[in-house]
Amino acid sequence: MKNLFIIIATLFAFSSSAYAYVNINTATQAELETLKNSGITSTKAKAIIDYRTKAGSFKRVDDIERVDGVNNHTVNMEQLRRDITVTGPTVLKTVAPAK
Repeated sequence: MKNLFIIIATLFAFSSSAYAYVNINTATQAELETLKNSGITSTKAKAIIDYRTKAGSFKRVDDIERVDGVNNHTVNMEQLRRDITVTGPTVLKTVAPAK
């Protein structure tokens, strides 16, 4: 039983570090800028914050397309949808320090 617990705990430890989600309702500009692989620049991150300040919380991930400058032509929407959430905490990928 103890071994099973250790195996499960290890799997959770490794899987949680492999995924990152940025909550677009609560993320800071710096946290939003970590989405640069999706095409989110500092200007787009600020636009996301400005939009949610004026319009309120995003209800679904696809609502991100309502932000000026965030569309299929300017960002990788497929990647962005995988990297963002509208619930829960922002969990950023951790990078192992160079040896």
